[in-house]
Amino acid sequence: MRKKKNNKKPLASISLDLDNLWSYMKTHGEAGWEGYPSYFHIFIPRVLEVLEDLELKITFFVVGQDATFQKNRRYLAQLSAEGHEVGNHSFWHEPWLNIYDRKRIEEEIKNAENAIIEVTGQKPLGFRGPGFCTSTHIFDILIDLGYLYDASVLPTFLGPLARAYYFKGAEFQNEEKKIRKGLFGSLRDGLRPTRPYFWKLPSGNKLLEIPITCVPLLKMPFHLSYLMYIARYSKELMRFYLNFAISLCKLTRTPLSFLLHPLDLIGKEDAPEVAFFPAMDMERKRKRRIFLEVIETLAKHFRLVSMNVFAEHILREKEDIMARNYRIQ
Repeated sequence: MRKKKNNKKPLASISLDLDNLWSYMKTHGEAGWEGYPSYFHIFIPRVLEVLEDLELKITFFVVGQDATFQKNRRYLAQLSAEGHEVGNHSFWHEPWLNIYDRKRIEEEIKNAENAIIEVTGQKPLGFRGPGFCTSTHIFDILIDLGYLYDASVLPTFLGPLARAYYFKGAEFQNEEKKIRKGLFGSLRDGLRPTRPYFWKLPSGNKLLEIPITCVPLLKMPFHLSYLMYIARYSKELMRFYLNFAISLCKLTRTPLSFLLHPLDLIGKEDAPEVAFFPAMDMERKRKRRIFLEVIETLAKHFRLVSMNVFAEHILREKEDIMARNYRIQ
């Protein structure tokens, strides 16, 4: 990716939500998800090859259920074997996790952690709620389990619009609609900070939150799936949007936490079952070119690291962050 590293560049974290084929199908209400179809045999070797070419170590947020299947285990073990961080992405990947009681949430997080440790040999230090869900119970449990950070917040006003697009054409019973009503967040999420902060909980505890970075001030998303969607219409527009977002991050001194998904490297020929997902009409070769271009663009401006390295850096500067406590509502 680069011949000489510039350690004076600001840090930026790169993370990937390792949502499997079945989890997309389950959330969208597609038949057949109960068989737990997987594309890990396609995706994980592909992404590890790309990351090796880029000389990049990132964080993979792993779903616990995937770690219980023999067919997935050797692929998940490769993540830690090649020096990547593994985080906790819940056990069942239910974006309505936040509506459960504390006992059930604790089982979700603990079961996922145990499965991840068994396969990767690595204890997760970070958590990301499926569908960007958050709750006081989740945060208190993470603190009790010794987690370093949460990374579940997507601070944009566009959550309801993304939810409407995602479910366009899907048919649900009333109960299914009800549990999915919070997917991708609410308008209120747009009021949350774009910079890292501490959740100040009713228990008196505090937990570091590293939001998925949105364009500062405008609160527009620019994770890679969003950029892929723009590139369907104009690659030049995607480049302008990415560079504009980077400029605003640097201007406002907003630490960058950049999000990836498997479908950023999975083409339409690999997984026709998720044709409903944005940019799934693109071929894998085109996605790979965009993936490389975006990461290389980010690397020109930032030193790209995994989220645990990023979190530890932020905590070393905690005196500044402590002045920006954010009370959970």
